[in-house]
Amino acid sequence: FADIGDIIRGKDLYVGNRKEKKKRDELDDKLKKIFGKIYEKLDKKERYKGDTPDFFQLREDWWNNNRKMVWKAITCDVKSGNNYFRPTCGSGKPTNDNCQCANTDVPTYFDYVPQYLR
Repeated sequence: FADIGDIIRGKDLYVGNRKEKKKRDELDDKLKKIFGKIYEKLDKKERYKGDTPDFFQLREDWWNNNRKMVWKAITCDVKSGNNYFRPTCGSGKPTNDNCQCANTDVPTYFDYVPQYLR
């Protein structure tokens, strides 16, 4: 989950081998195009002035606003016996294979921990 956030926000530090780097560069180019289209449809562009061509601020804002939906998309259809879920959300009450805690928080904030510390 945290790596997905890094990739979307353009902050992925993993270089990998040359073959992977080429694929990551292709993915980043596609993300730039996607966020370029989002930028073009914005009514208020002032916040993102000078943010092109990488759209780092727009990508950061998008991730902040959509991380819960990304978490649900990854985990809500995962079947029992997986390791994606914490057994509790800090209250001692089980999550019962739900994709979120009762307060609807994503049960991890590692996507904001710098990648080299994870």
